[in-house]
Amino acid sequence: MTDVLNVPTTDRTDLYPTRGTDEVLTPRRDPVVWGAGGPHLESYERDGFLAEPALLTDDEVAVYKRELDRLIADPAVRQDERAIVERATGSVRSVFEVHRISEVFARLVRDERVVGRAREILGSDVYVHQSRINVKPGFGASGFYWHSDFETWHAEDGLPRMRTVSVSIALTENHDTNGGLMIMPGSHRTFLGCAGATPKDNYKRSLQMQDAGTPSDEALTSLADAHGIRLFTGRAGSATWFDCNAMHGSGDNITPYPRSNVFIVFNSVENAAVEPFAAPVRRPEFIGARDFTPVR
Repeated sequence: MTDVLNVPTTDRTDLYPTRGTDEVLTPRRDPVVWGAGGPHLESYERDGFLAEPALLTDDEVAVYKRELDRLIADPAVRQDERAIVERATGSVRSVFEVHRISEVFARLVRDERVVGRAREILGSDVYVHQSRINVKPGFGASGFYWHSDFETWHAEDGLPRMRTVSVSIALTENHDTNGGLMIMPGSHRTFLGCAGATPKDNYKRSLQMQDAGTPSDEALTSLADAHGIRLFTGRAGSATWFDCNAMHGSGDNITPYPRSNVFIVFNSVENAAVEPFAAPVRRPEFIGARDFTPVR
């Protein structure tokens, strides 16, 4: 792995090279908190994440969980290209662009507790780059391998800068055994450019089992040794905000206890997607939005 020095910024300057012949380490060249910040965001600045133990009430969780169950059971949703199914079981793994499919989840995106925090972190109006519900039923639902979301969003969607934040809101309890989210604290400070070219229509495979954009075992070991690994647990209604470049993943769920969440990605309107930096074509808009209308 090699280090990359600072270079001047232009609209098409690639500040974060990836998908070349070798893995490349690039120091972060963007702020973590773009807004005024404050003491309540100090841990987000330092670690790359912020946990909220009770973003939603129990009654609100019940509403969103019913809507998730309705969508998963709807044959029309299952046949939609926005639904991703498990290869092994044929069960629904994720449903993308859920804020457009469901008015219930659209209201959640507009909730000031949600979009307001995104504006605060990113220092501008924001739009939804991606939304989805993730379903991890018990007895064998597969996990998501270690990755930086920004690596994919930069390479395949064309996001120029690290001015993007995700929130994962639990709709079931997160135990320490049912495939919860893991993050390497502080890993957001260094960009790991991965080795290997991006195949055409890579998204069709990567949404089920990631391949391109996957760090090497050597790089992951080095990051874990340097930063450690934090596993997130909590009640339904808890939330985790995390930086777009935080190295994260989750394990399989072989317990009887399901783990489901709604996942929303907010991007600054000042960081709108351009052409992909390391892919032959754009991913579909239901995965990487091209409508940059601010959330109101």
